[in-house]
Amino acid sequence: MQIITDRQELARLVTQWHRQGETIGVVPTMGSLHNGHLALVRALDGKVTRRIVTIYVNPIQFNNADDFRLYPRSPEADADLLRQTGIVDVLYTPDSQDMYPEHFSTQVTVSGADTILCGADRPGHFNGVTTIVTKLLMQTGADVAVFGEKDFQQLSIIRRMTEDLNFPVSVLSVPVVREADQLALSSRNRRLTAQQRRQAAQLPSLLLACIASMKHDQTEEDALATCRTKLTQAGFTVHYLELRSGETLKITAAADPSARLFVAASLEDIRLIDNMPLS
Repeated sequence: MQIITDRQELARLVTQWHRQGETIGVVPTMGSLHNGHLALVRALDGKVTRRIVTIYVNPIQFNNADDFRLYPRSPEADADLLRQTGIVDVLYTPDSQDMYPEHFSTQVTVSGADTILCGADRPGHFNGVTTIVTKLLMQTGADVAVFGEKDFQQLSIIRRMTEDLNFPVSVLSVPVVREADQLALSSRNRRLTAQQRRQAAQLPSLLLACIASMKHDQTEEDALATCRTKLTQAGFTVHYLELRSGETLKITAAADPSARLFVAASLEDIRLIDNMPLS
């Protein structure tokens, strides 16, 4: 596995691969890697001949300076983990001066879906996501890009962007990867204290209970209200808890075959997100 930090060096390698008829898959990450990220890497099995993992903690998608400062970083451990897979060709770790040089003034916006859920909770977040993903797709020359369904809104927005702008890339999704107690894997989980980690396990269990209530003829409004109350009692600050279409992200009913339950909730300053399909 090569570790490349220079954009021009990556461009030369990608050009060589394309001339040789290779196909390229990319897994964009912000590092602090875990088994969820490795599932994204393995999802490229049989789909491409070369794999690039990118690690870059993107400053313009953070609307909270402390969140950016405290975001977990483990570059050496990340590189070791990727080497151990034996299937990653390049780890690309650009620096901010290369990604956002002086006078950088362009952002990519996907209108509509960026103002709900995490977009409402974190203004400007998705402009930062779509801008950095655009740059990474162009720099890596990817034929396939892989994203996890834990960040389902992000996945939907990136799909919309690549379709609208005719990117020559296929977007592949991977289901949420969970711990034994069903907590969704997340880099931010590493910031949880032992007590908070026990509290965090209640998040998926309460979502499952909410879904079960809806399936047993409790109204969506009552089931969501009960779940919100129980989350608050468990120590969470609930940012949103909503039932939305997995196809359009619009508010929907439990009878919708694409319906998903979306949540963002914090334990002190650690923000956790999750989503689950009803069917």
